[in-house]
Amino acid sequence: MAHFTAHLHDEAGTTALGVALARALAPGLVLYLHGDLGAGKTTLTRALLHAAGYVGTVKSPTYTLSEPYRISIDGQRLDLIHYDLYRMASPEEFLDAGFREDFNGVNICVVEWPEKGAPVLPPPDLKLTLSISGHGRDVECEAQTALGQLCLNRLKFAPNL
Repeated sequence: MAHFTAHLHDEAGTTALGVALARALAPGLVLYLHGDLGAGKTTLTRALLHAAGYVGTVKSPTYTLSEPYRISIDGQRLDLIHYDLYRMASPEEFLDAGFREDFNGVNICVVEWPEKGAPVLPPPDLKLTLSISGHGRDVECEAQTALGQLCLNRLKFAPNL
């Protein structure tokens, strides 16, 4: 599958990537966000949500594990659910919370710390890894499915990236 890398010089670069990702979203997309604490995963998700039309406050789901948001993709209203599994003690918590039902082919699911949900977490369509590099971030995007490939193709041609 396809692969894309970029250097984001500052927070504005991370925001620009979030805006580009919003234009590349498709219903049913599962997006994994990997990276250390402070790598920009929540900043990226916040920018993505705002660019997808969400106008409220975007809070990190660190303590709630998930936060749903209503957005619009090509005129279609759907839910984007933002997960932060950092504080999850075991993958069974993911199942016990009923989160697996959210991965239904319609909702867009953005998952921070997906390794905490392995092996019960559904596989991603698109995997992004953010790493701190000087004052900026390096990002690596990898398509894992045909849907991820479609999104990555749209992302490659996004302006300002």
